[in-house]
Amino acid sequence: MSLPLEGLSAVVTGAGRGLGRAEALELARLGAAVVVNDYGQPGRDGSGEASAAPADAVVAEIEAAGGRAVAHIGDVSDHEQARELVDLAVSAYGKLDILVNNAGILRDRMVFSMSEDEWDSVVRVHLKGHFNTVRFASAHWRARAKTGGGGGGGAVYGRIVNTSSEAFLAGSAGQPNYAAAKGGIVGLTTSCALALAKYGVTANAICPRARTRMTEDVFAGFAEPGDGERDPLAPEHVAPLVGYLASPAAAGVNGQLLVVHGGMVAVVERPRVAAKFDAAKGVFGFDELDEALSGYFAGRPPGETFGAAEVLGLRREA
Repeated sequence: MSLPLEGLSAVVTGAGRGLGRAEALELARLGAAVVVNDYGQPGRDGSGEASAAPADAVVAEIEAAGGRAVAHIGDVSDHEQARELVDLAVSAYGKLDILVNNAGILRDRMVFSMSEDEWDSVVRVHLKGHFNTVRFASAHWRARAKTGGGGGGGAVYGRIVNTSSEAFLAGSAGQPNYAAAKGGIVGLTTSCALALAKYGVTANAICPRARTRMTEDVFAGFAEPGDGERDPLAPEHVAPLVGYLASPAAAGVNGQLLVVHGGMVAVVERPRVAAKFDAAKGVFGFDELDEALSGYFAGRPPGETFGAAEVLGLRREA
């Protein structure tokens, strides 16, 4: 019996540790040949010297289990290094079929204290890093489709899985850079889903919740596992969804946002109108707006932000 991803190749960014590592191992377990990308810096803020050690270690794990993998030590926020990453997958495996974007850094600060560099660096790695790899992967798929490389019908096999965050959905007071980048990733994903569908490519985004180097302080003491139990916030709970979205079984899933953690997957709807007000004479004045909107918001919990209720509900269930 063949494996779900047998004969397919994948790139996973930020795959030297945490979620990316778990995702790379899962894709390999399902039969994919994997390019393990990681810049290897020791600091979660992107500080320190680049190192091949994290990516090489994951490649060794995959090979020890009988899989195929190569390492790429590169910064996906650099346009040319992202191009080289996609080119490596094509040269090593003949084509690229799956792109999983996971690389990121944190430089948390309240907005009134944040420096320009703290803003730029986080947006660059997360949002520009996602764009860079998608840019070259999508060009590869489009070129293959135009030359019949997909096996007929003008379509190829392509899967994009991008990584957003609940920080975008519910807000995160000390992470304006991170929340903005993660929101941008959702916009990028839905745009790509529409643009690339005709080539046979799907694009989806996940909001994973996992205990990793990036979130060690956020989840310290939260939902700790009991003796002999798997951590409910282990990255291994997220990886199977990535494997599914990367597979032929998910051909009908496109442009979606899914929250995932500890045995739970939630499909998030696109924003919808919660209330609508019409001006009595076709044009709103201040007093009429005050009466309509102040009355509406007076009945909502103080401090509740756009989209927060549903996500906070998921957090309470966790």
